[in-house]
Amino acid sequence: MSFRPAAYAVCTDGGRVLLARHVPPKGETDWTLPGGRVEHTEDPFDAVIREVAEETGCDAVVERLLGVDSRVIPAAERNVPGDREHQNVGVVYQVRLTGGELRPEPNGETAESVWTPLPAVAGLRGSSLVDVGLSPAQTRPATGHVPAVTVGGLIQH
Repeated sequence: MSFRPAAYAVCTDGGRVLLARHVPPKGETDWTLPGGRVEHTEDPFDAVIREVAEETGCDAVVERLLGVDSRVIPAAERNVPGDREHQNVGVVYQVRLTGGELRPEPNGETAESVWTPLPAVAGLRGSSLVDVGLSPAQTRPATGHVPAVTVGGLIQH
């Protein structure tokens, strides 16, 4: 099984959430939260700030920890021939943008970042990470444990 620690940002403002349009080298475009891999020896707190800057062009501050999501993705659902089962442990933070201007990620897979009205999110082809992040942002679970999100329909890993 492969393993990946990651940190993700939920940035909301006036009934909108900041989403990033991910364009992988192969496969379909989808919408997700800014964030990604925690580098070796990097603190997830620092990783989320770095990832927001890389993917959106904006500076951010962490306002609070929202929760931790741990999910195992079966090999058959990975969309990578010959790949094995994968566990992703995502630390989800509420962040606030403090400066900069939204722009595409230079030499990266984030084509754009946009403020999206919360009611419009359900109609987008999106990553399950959007639901994983929005759930604790709305419910504020006392333990920080993010319950499993049903994956299906427009939701993709």
